[in-house]
Amino acid sequence: MNNLLGKIPTILMLVSPIVITATGGMICERSGIVNIALEGLMVFGAFAAAAAHFFLEPVFGPLSIWLSLLIGSIAGFLFSWIHAFASVSLNADQTISGTGINLLANGVTIFLAQVLFRQDRTRQFMLGMMPGPGGIYPTAYIALFVVLFSWFFLYKRRTGLRLRACGENPHAAASVGIHVARIRYMAVLASGILAGLAGGCLVLTTNTQFNSTTVNGHGFIALAVVSFGRWRPLGITGASLLFGTALAFSIIANDFMVLRSLPSEFFNILPYAITLVTLVLFSGKNYAPRAAGKPYERGAS
Repeated sequence: MNNLLGKIPTILMLVSPIVITATGGMICERSGIVNIALEGLMVFGAFAAAAAHFFLEPVFGPLSIWLSLLIGSIAGFLFSWIHAFASVSLNADQTISGTGINLLANGVTIFLAQVLFRQDRTRQFMLGMMPGPGGIYPTAYIALFVVLFSWFFLYKRRTGLRLRACGENPHAAASVGIHVARIRYMAVLASGILAGLAGGCLVLTTNTQFNSTTVNGHGFIALAVVSFGRWRPLGITGASLLFGTALAFSIIANDFMVLRSLPSEFFNILPYAITLVTLVLFSGKNYAPRAAGKPYERGAS
């Protein structure tokens, strides 16, 4: 039991980026826009944070961690404009738009890495984010704040109520003066900020450089977490703990005698197998916002 408790910091380190990204996906889908670009936005954020930290660390020291997280968030924000413009302004298919960003992410980041570092990854920085008291990384506290703030915003603020109305019945929302397009833009951009931040949190705690496998499906897992968590802050927190723990076992399994007999590949595929199972189990459940994925045309009914 003590051995398992000692692994909590590692579990929380892997859970935190999933929680942050899933919160962004939840906010986006609550407004009526499905954002499967979370993976790509995390990739952009991770690359931007890693590259920024490499260049800023010699100048700003530990402060460069926080500056790099900010830059990662900005990268996610900028690239989420593509999805917002396509989905909200052009009423394009949201799945295709998100897929395009996911495909764009690897190509753009590898190209930029070649330009900046003459290789297909960033160069290694000296130190990543250091754990705090109890071995808990600051990213765990960032994730907790993001979830609590999202709950307060969605359920205790008027703007949150308007956002949820846009995801349930945008025409009814528009009839009482709510600017549906503006709300949906805000939601998509917020999801980009959070996905970029999560990418930065991931690369600065688990790696000393960015490469093409840094994010490695975390965005898709976060997308499944949104569904598994029923589009609610408490639900996605619990689902993130489940998936994050499954991810952690691919790292910590060898520390448990009873698990050493199992092949490492079992733990590597475990989180993705859980993702598929939960998607099958919840595919027929009608928990999603009713207007999620449906373009809104002003004046139509």
